[in-house]
Formats: sequence, C-alpha cells, structure tokens
Amino acid sequence: MKRKRGHHKPQNPSTATSPNDIVPIPTTEPGTTDPNNPSSSPTRGRGGGARPRKNPRPNIAASPERRGSRHADQNGDFTHSTTTNTAATAIAATTSDAVGVLETVVKVVPSMDAVVKVFCVHTEPNFSLMWQRKRQYSSSSSGFIIGGRRVLTNAHSVEHHTQVKLKKRGSDTKYLATVLAIGTECDIALLTVSDDEFWEGVSPVEFGDLPALQDAVTVVGYPIGGDTISVTSGVVSRIEILSYVHGSTELLGLQIDAAINSGNSGGPAFNDKGKCVGIAFQSLKHEDVENIGYVIPTPVIEHFIKDYEKNGAYTGFPILGVEWQKMENPDLRIAMGMESDQKGVRIRRIEPTAPESQVLKPSDVILSFDGINIANDGTVPFRQGERIGFSYLVSQKYTGDYALVKVLRDSKVLEFNIKLTTHKRLIPAHIRGRPPSYYIIAGFVFTSVSVPYLRSEYGKDYEFDAPVKLLDKHLHAMAESVDEQLVVISQVLVADINIGYEDIVNTQVHAFNGKPVKNLKSLASMVESCEEEYLKFELEYQQRE
Repeated sequence: MKRKRGHHKPQNPSTATSPNDIVPIPTTEPGTTDPNNPSSSPTRGRGGGARPRKNPRPNIAASPERRGSRHADQNGDFTHSTTTNTAATAIAATTSDAVGVLETVVKVVPSMDAVVKVFCVHTEPNFSLMWQRKRQYSSSSSGFIIGGRRVLTNAHSVEHHTQVKLKKRGSDTKYLATVLAIGTECDIALLTVSDDEFWEGVSPVEFGDLPALQDAVTVVGYPIGGDTISVTSGVVSRIEILSYVHGSTELLGLQIDAAINSGNSGGPAFNDKGKCVGIAFQSLKHEDVENIGYVIPTPVIEHFIKDYEKNGAYTGFPILGVEWQKMENPDLRIAMGMESDQKGVRIRRIEPTAPESQVLKPSDVILSFDGINIANDGTVPFRQGERIGFSYLVSQKYTGDYALVKVLRDSKVLEFNIKLTTHKRLIPAHIRGRPPSYYIIAGFVFTSVSVPYLRSEYGKDYEFDAPVKLLDKHLHAMAESVDEQLVVISQVLVADINIGYEDIVNTQVHAFNGKPVKNLKSLASMVESCEEEYLKFELEYQQRE
C-alpha cells in the first residue's frame, strides 16, 4: 500500500530499534495528498521493561517496519563441477544460475494474472475530536485472487475504508469490492467482488508449504515507480516470530533479502513452483541495513482463512494470558524446585481476564504446551535444527480451543486443560475500525484511552511524550475485567460553568461522587442518573473537579 504509517515498538527491550527504523508502508496515491499527515501511526504491544529511552541504541535485528512493496535480489544455487577448467566451471555455473532464474520466472508467470491492484478511499476517525472524521484520502496496494471468489490483501491496505476497487492485470476496469473480514493482528484482509466479469479467465493462486532457509521467492505486485505489474526476487533469510507493526502483535514471519517498497503491500510471494508462500507486508529501514523485507507465511494466512470459514467472521489469534521469565539461571531453577532434567519458564503475572487465571498461579513453571516441552529460554523445536518461541504453538490454535498445559508448582507436576482466548488490553492497540466513543458534560470531554488516541494526541513519539501515568498503564497495567477501560478527561471546552478547569488535559478519572469509574459507559450512566447538586469527579493526582 502506498500510504506511510507509523512504527511498532517491540516488546523485547533487547531487540529494540530506534523509532525511526520503522518506516510505514503506504504512501498516498499519485495525484492525491493526505491533509491529515498520516505518516505516523505507530502501534505497540504490551512491554515488559521500563519506560523506553528517548534514543535507544539501534539494533538492526529488531522488529520490522511496515511497508508496501518489495524489491529482491536473486541468489542462484551454486553447483559443483569436477572439471579442471576454471573458465568452463565459471561458464557452467553462470549458465546454471541463468536457467534457474528463467525457470523460476516461467513457473510464476501463470499466477501473475491473479495479482490485482487495490484502490482504496480511507476516512479515518479523528481521535482527538471524536465527533469528527478526517478528510478522506486515496491509496493503492496489491492483492491476489484465491479460491471461493475471494481476494487477499493487507489489513492496513483497507483500514478505515470508504470504498475499495480492484483492477486486474491488463484491464482498464476497476471493480467495486466488498470487505468480508479484516484481521488486524495478522495484517490480512479478505475481499470479494460481486461482478461475475471480474472472475472470468483468472485461475486462483494456490498455497505452498512453509519454505526453508535459502529457498528462492518471487514477489509480485504494484509498487511505487510505475503502474504496471512488478516482479522481483530474493531468498528466505530467516524464519522466526516477528512483531507485526500494524497489529501490534507477534506471529510467525519470513524475512527475505528483498526491499519492500510502497505499493507492494498485499502482494503474493511465490516459490519456484509457482505456489504462494506468503504476503508482502512490512520492511526494516535502517542506515546499517538494506534489502530486508518481511512476508506473512502460509500458516498465518491459512489460520486467518479457516477462522473466517469456521466462524463466519475473523475472531483473532488466541494467547496464553501470562507474562513469563526465562529460567536460564541454574540457581533460580534450584530455588523453584526444578529437577536437573526439567526445563521451562516461570510465570510472572497472569491476565485477570484470561481463563487460565482460574487455574494457573504466579511462580508456576510452565514445562510443556500440548505435550511439547518448553526450554529454559522459552523456545520449542521447530523443524530440523531450528527452534522458535513457544508462542508459535499458541498462535496455531483458534479462539475457544483447549490446550494441555503442564506446570511445576511446589515441586509437583500438574496438568491443566486451558481454554484459549484473545488478548484483552487495558489500553487496546486498535479499535477494529470503530469510531471512538466519547461523552460530554458541562464542557468536559470524556473518552477511553487507546493507542490510536495516544498517537493522535502526541504523535508517532507518543511513547516518549505522553504523560508518565498513562505510559505506565499502557506498558504494565492489566485489565481486571473484560469491560474495563481507562477513562480520561481529554479536554475542557471552555464555558462559564467550567471556569478554572481549562488546563485539564488527558487526566484519568478514578471516581464520580465517590463511586469508581469502570468504563466510559458506566461514567455516563452515573452522571445521567445523578440527583445530587454537584458533580464531583476524582482525578489523577488527587485532583477534584
């Protein structure tokens, strides 16, 4: 997609990058501008450390930045020859590489007709003036046709969409599309077109298996720099759990040695057999690196599709609602009563809203998940010679599924069958396309805090510029109930009735007339039903209004 977005600060402080390393994907479509300056839309998941530093040391291995298109370099396979003629060997190797590249292109060509250009008109909410919306803007990105008369693209390509159109390769017609589902966490959206003409003469893309390291990939899409389809290539450099910038979550991802440019968002990545192995969605921008792009792999794509087919809507990726620490220190393992042959991770905190809070306890040591043993560093076996974070096992489940969790508690091994659900954050990372809620009384504007709200108020560097109290709750606080919200006075609209209160900005409301404020709805209900002479709001820092 072609409009710039913000960055997501990674959860692991040891892999933190400078905020400027995350360069958003989409740029505005040629001939249009975005008056609302959408160049910053950082998101963030729950962090485990202290408040971030203003200028953290760059680490090029950190979480990626979101982008829309990619460019890759083809690395040919090396062949060994027994001939003693050096020149002949070089010619043979060059010929072999050329043939390999040619075969890759030839095999991918039949699927290129299934790659479409996505045109979207967006109208974003104004989180600072909740009763308004920003001026609409246009963007373009890529997508591709799959079975069942459906089209896949990135979620950020159609975020806050007003109208979506698709154009096939070699066609001059744009077809109106309907958005069936948006998976914000995995950055995937599912579209369809009602016009039968759109589906004529096009074969859907087929999905392949998860590629191995050094496997060749060819990325197809409509990046910036031209209007026609673009084909670039590279190889798979890394397979691991990645930070998904748009969704503010961590899921399996592929790193390829191909740059991702604006407009390639949502385009497919093919293997040398012409099968789709992923969706282009973000890249890493840093002065010390180049050609690092990221692809959503087929396990995540298939999870999204099956979730939609099973439930008729996107329900999300479940989590194990715990914060844990590594058990690599031998003295810590002894103190926790672990035997020499036992490995696992210690539970630090448990989400009060998660079902596992009823059975698990802090200081329990998680030994295994669904029968797969967890190492002291929190990893599990992942293919030949590879390991991956055990959250991968959780993400393979669906919302409502059960998992067998084995824990060590007081030197005793216990097993629990736990129901998995999605994450409930006190300060949500996104509001799934809904307009923000607000309540106004006597000129006081009340709203609930979300990451888009913080970004709207303090810009892309909100993690440094927002009030410390809000940042502390954003990073560390947990919701005590599923409907709990952090309610603040956003601003005070000046009037005779509120003289002296004009300077109150983004201050949390703890109670009203002595009763705790649970969420925005409960506050509005208490105010509307109040029969007392005065309305008394108890705010942060023991302030009363």
